Formats: sequence, structure tokens, C-alpha cells
Amino acid sequence: MANIKSAKKRIKVIETKTLQNKMIKSKAKTLSKKVLAAVAAGDKALAAANFKEAAAYLDKSAAKGVYHKNTVARKISNLQKAVNSLN
Repeated sequence: MANIKSAKKRIKVIETKTLQNKMIKSKAKTLSKKVLAAVAAGDKALAAANFKEAAAYLDKSAAKGVYHKNTVARKISNLQKAVNSLN
């Protein structure tokens, strides 16, 4: 355990940020699963709508620094391939 006041504060801040990052990542996974579920069901309109929402959310999470930009690019690309496979 930290003895210095600033170190104790950093521990609290890190715990808070970790929780926020977990929430963001969890929602991103949920949105991605919705896209893949719509693709599996064969629903083009729903898959496209869910993809748009998921891509926007992933881009925002990259801007916040939760994910690396290349990771987000890869995830969006894979989702886009899945949606395009319906055509």
C-alpha cells in the first residue's frame, strides 16, 4: 500500500478510470454482438443500423484513449465485412 498522499490519490484515480474503461469496453462489445446477431439473422436493415451505431461508439472510444486507433479500425473493418456479406 502506498504511503505518500499523491500515490494514494493516483490509486483512487486509476481505479475510477479502470471502471470507466471497463464500462466503455463492455458497451462496445454489446454493440458489436448486436451487429453480428443481425447478420446471423440475415436482417440487412437492422445490421446496417447497428453497424452505424457500433462504429460511431468505437470511434469515440478510440478518441478517449480506451482502445488504440488501429484496434478500432480492425474491429470496424471486421464488422463492415460481416454486414457486406449480406449483400
